[in-house]
Amino acid sequence: MWKQVLLQIFIALLPIFSFQLWFERLAGQKRNIPFMLIVASGGSLLLSIAASTNMYGIHLDFQLAILLVNSLYGGPIVMAALAFLYLLFRIVSIGGWWEWLQLIGIIVVFIPLLLLTIASFQQGSRKRKQCIAFLLMALLNFISIGSFVVHQWFSLDSGLSTQSYLILLLHAAAYFLIVWLIVYLSENYIEKLVLANDLHVVSANYRIEVQKLHQFIEETPLGVIFIDQTGIITHINEMMIHNLKHKISSTNRSDLLGQSYTILCDDLEHDALGRLLSQALLGHQTSTELVQEVDKMYLKTGICLRDTQSDAVIGAVLICHDITELNQLRNEIGRMERLSLVGQMAASITHEIRNPMAVIRGFVQLMRERSPDHQQEYFRIVMDELDRANGIINDFLSLAQNRVIDKQCYCLHDIINEMLPLLWADANMRGQSIELELAPHLTPFMMNGKEMKQLILNLARNGMEAMDGTGVLRLCTFEYGDRLELHVVDNGCGIPAEKRERLFEPFYTTKTRGTGLGLPLCLSIVERHGGEIHVESTEGEGTSFIVSFLCRSNH
Repeated sequence: MWKQVLLQIFIALLPIFSFQLWFERLAGQKRNIPFMLIVASGGSLLLSIAASTNMYGIHLDFQLAILLVNSLYGGPIVMAALAFLYLLFRIVSIGGWWEWLQLIGIIVVFIPLLLLTIASFQQGSRKRKQCIAFLLMALLNFISIGSFVVHQWFSLDSGLSTQSYLILLLHAAAYFLIVWLIVYLSENYIEKLVLANDLHVVSANYRIEVQKLHQFIEETPLGVIFIDQTGIITHINEMMIHNLKHKISSTNRSDLLGQSYTILCDDLEHDALGRLLSQALLGHQTSTELVQEVDKMYLKTGICLRDTQSDAVIGAVLICHDITELNQLRNEIGRMERLSLVGQMAASITHEIRNPMAVIRGFVQLMRERSPDHQQEYFRIVMDELDRANGIINDFLSLAQNRVIDKQCYCLHDIINEMLPLLWADANMRGQSIELELAPHLTPFMMNGKEMKQLILNLARNGMEAMDGTGVLRLCTFEYGDRLELHVVDNGCGIPAEKRERLFEPFYTTKTRGTGLGLPLCLSIVERHGGEIHVESTEGEGTSFIVSFLCRSNH
């Protein structure tokens, strides 16, 4: 008897173990859980039917426990499959009318109620699941024992003894034990799966965060070094290795990891890196120093790392920021501000100088008219120099002023045609010629006509001065989409590469009597019109000044 009971208990528990083995074997693959449950519990149900034994008229098996618990966990589909198997084989092997009565009670009462409680069971806690399973098991026992009592009440000779009643009660109690075991083992396995899934999620998130932190540390322009509480280097990025290359013998990261941070500094007392890390290990939360090393300026910060729960020091980190360029930029901004102030003062002074110069020129003109002929040449020289000085002052004031200009829509060809008589006159005086290569159509754009004339005149005269008497100056226009270009091309001696880089610097000139303000003034005009200017030159062949404007954006 006990062997059969133990065998039936093993068969009832078999779906749990087979399902676990199957589920874990398919780790990482697509799992069809209802199908797995149907196969495992259906096979167990068939084994229970095959191994069922009869003792004193009572069938010793736990088929209904298999049907009950696996239906609760598997859902309506599993319940339908298991109920079909159970009813099919139960009808075939039924032995008396009281078993028919039991089967009718299971079909009419138990199975509908089981279907209604599946959702509540699956959403409940462990305790609630045990209560639902026990109540359903109590209902099954009530149906089985009630059917047996009814049979005994109406049967005059049932052939059942007192032992049969005892076996029936023990069998009912064993049902509760089996249901409790199945629910207990199933819940333990589900908790294990939940914990494993949570652990997997936490591990994946941790891995992602570590990767992001690692990539950030590697890609950041800051030098970073981590050490543990014993001073051992646990991480150092390439930027920090680059910053320390003049101090360390090896620039291989693997040679530095696992070493004490003291190998990175010559003297802990006087080296900022060693001093900041030492202070951080002693508990100083944040320490910052500005350090000058060779030709570099660094901002170094040591940070103490603590355990958030125990507040114990677990390590330190040093962040090294190369602020050399930032410091140079700050110095340059200061210098530019001082130069701007000087420029404003110079503009004010030169503006005031023009008034006494005008008075001087007037008196020189008067003295020239009253002087003898042999002194006229001296007065001419004085007046020419005064005019040249006044021209320098005018160019300087035009360059220094950063005013907002009035713009109107013009066609560049109209500006060029207005300037042609003056340009031809200048070219004839020098024995040169001018050629025009104008685009068939040029889109008008917003410009200041006066400044554009000054731009063309300056570039043209600059090209004329660079040529011999037989030189040819070409003015060309082109339009490419939304961009138009003006080319001023001469066939003069050309400009060396080292001088081309400084052409637009104020007061830099390649001429013996030049002021060095013409081209900077041209650059200023072009920039105020949102354009660009650059130079192409070949020594011995000539020079091209190319000015480009965005014509569409100016409308």
